[in-house]
Amino acid sequence: MKITKITPYIIGDVRNFLFVEVETDEGITGIGEAGITWKEKSEAGYVEQLAYSLVGEDPMRIEHLWQLMLRVGFFPANRIGAAAISAIDIALWDIKGKALGVPVYELLGGRVRDKVVAYPHVVGDTPEELADDAKQKVAEGWRFARFNLPDDGDILDPRKAVRDGYDAIAAVREAVGDDVELIMDVHTRLDPTEAVTLCRDVEHLKPYFIEDPIRSEFPGALKRLRQLTGTPIAIGEQWATKWEFRETIEQDLTDFARIDLCIVGGITEARKVAGWCETHYIPIAPHNPLGPVSTAACLHLDMATSNFAVQECARPPGTVLPELFPEQVQLVDGHLYTNDAPGLGITFNRDAVSAYPPVEGECPRLSRPDGTFTNW
Repeated sequence: MKITKITPYIIGDVRNFLFVEVETDEGITGIGEAGITWKEKSEAGYVEQLAYSLVGEDPMRIEHLWQLMLRVGFFPANRIGAAAISAIDIALWDIKGKALGVPVYELLGGRVRDKVVAYPHVVGDTPEELADDAKQKVAEGWRFARFNLPDDGDILDPRKAVRDGYDAIAAVREAVGDDVELIMDVHTRLDPTEAVTLCRDVEHLKPYFIEDPIRSEFPGALKRLRQLTGTPIAIGEQWATKWEFRETIEQDLTDFARIDLCIVGGITEARKVAGWCETHYIPIAPHNPLGPVSTAACLHLDMATSNFAVQECARPPGTVLPELFPEQVQLVDGHLYTNDAPGLGITFNRDAVSAYPPVEGECPRLSRPDGTFTNW
């Protein structure tokens, strides 16, 4: 079997998605997804460049092709490049599963669980609205509630955000009780001092974890946070390749690893990071704000990974791009299930691409009250 064509598709539906289809001379195709939001054109260009190195290669040699994609051209791929590699890598696993007639999780060692617990995104502009939406999600069968650190439209005042964040967690905890796990995503918006205050303030409310409490460029800054609070923290969604996880894992600076399969380097790299985390007793909680391919890839990794904790599911299967992906994985009572079809178990309808033209624009912005740029 040989790779004959690699095609990126920028799909617009409220926001953009970047899907990549890999075709072979035996008629078996695979589908992947890249994860750097609002940089889809750059990712597509990187995919097209990688195609020169991959057409004519054997798609079954996944590790070999991963090394080729990362290192070809002398300069190692990172971020945009790693996201492009991720999409192609996921497609290669899809092809291999289809060629061998087994679900991808069987290629990863077989399933270690029967279902994968997931969490939704709870939304609301006030603590009361968050509490109401959390109760609705629980009524639908979810056992987790995840929501953002509050902001004021396009303004984020860190100290006010910390106070509002406490109010939000307190309101949701009161609304759903102690048996529902709570997650707050800070989205790298706070400095370490502010993050310490937030984590200490909410400690008695027992959140499952606080996600990305500080920026991710310097993992060493997590040391102070770890020393001053017992609130569990999670980080990793912005990191590409195993090397960017190295310091955090080896120094035990996080309680959960937020691996993004569509940024880190695909299934190939994610399983290496997950295995490394296992040696430090760090569970994985894969990042997934993306589309049906990301959800399926995460599900297969989770099914075969013993140190798995919970799976983000921002866009429940069947609710996003149903015409483009007429068959998706299953969601029942807050748990994801595979359909045990070969490969990823999803189908891609190329004929529907034209119905989803790309969305023009850029990522939303946040500023501090004095006009200083801050992370969205």
